[in-house]
Amino acid sequence: MRRFAGRRAVVTGASRGIGAAIAKRLAAEGAAVALVARTVDHHETLPGSLNETAARLSTLGATVGLIAADLTDPDARADVMARAKDALAGPIDILVNNAAAAMYAPMATYPAKRRRITFEVNVHAPYELVQQALPDMVAAGEGWIVNVSSATARHEKGPPFRESFTGSTTGMYGASKAALNRLTNALGRELHGTGVRVNTVEPRAAVMSEGAEALVGGKVTDDMIESMEAMVEATVALCCCDADRTGKVHVSLDLNDELGLTVMKLDASGPA
Repeated sequence: MRRFAGRRAVVTGASRGIGAAIAKRLAAEGAAVALVARTVDHHETLPGSLNETAARLSTLGATVGLIAADLTDPDARADVMARAKDALAGPIDILVNNAAAAMYAPMATYPAKRRRITFEVNVHAPYELVQQALPDMVAAGEGWIVNVSSATARHEKGPPFRESFTGSTTGMYGASKAALNRLTNALGRELHGTGVRVNTVEPRAAVMSEGAEALVGGKVTDDMIESMEAMVEATVALCCCDADRTGKVHVSLDLNDELGLTVMKLDASGPA
């Protein structure tokens, strides 16, 4: 499949995990991809880097751009899309806002610095990148924006509240993702008719990326996990969806079932 031949895509948080996997699949299907993360080299604690992701994409014959930008810093993220446009020699067709700050802690004592970082990365940064991308997308009469969300955005039912190993500690992260979902919905409504599609997608179960392994590794059982390939399949489907699928919050496995998708390997060479 070469669904994205001739398309230019930006993927944030692309040094590892879901972002790196989405970037690989887009490249495998023909897209030129600009990869965004805080640095091009290794994170101090987690494996993976933009350089490593770029090397994997290059083996697929893809055009790749590297954008180092600290998404917690408004000044550093102010020109991300312009830099991507320069790196890929043309306007951006697809924006996948995958980068996220996930810091779990009890709500009653949640530190103010962590709260600000959470909302800078998970809400303000994706919203501002959307604003940067929109002029070219609207002028072209088409564009695809996918914001990666989380099931933690949903309200907990109770009391009594269900037992879980995370308890209320995902509350701040979930609140930021709930804000992202609402912004997605409003943008989808506002832009409907322009050809620009704006959607979110969230995993139904845990996707064991490097970051997730660090946060919850050893605490989830096999029935609580979905494959990276399944999450990516749903995400890339939203990178080429029709114009009336917009402003929606999708769950990965449910969307795959709805569309009757076969989950493919990240290099698109066959079923996973």
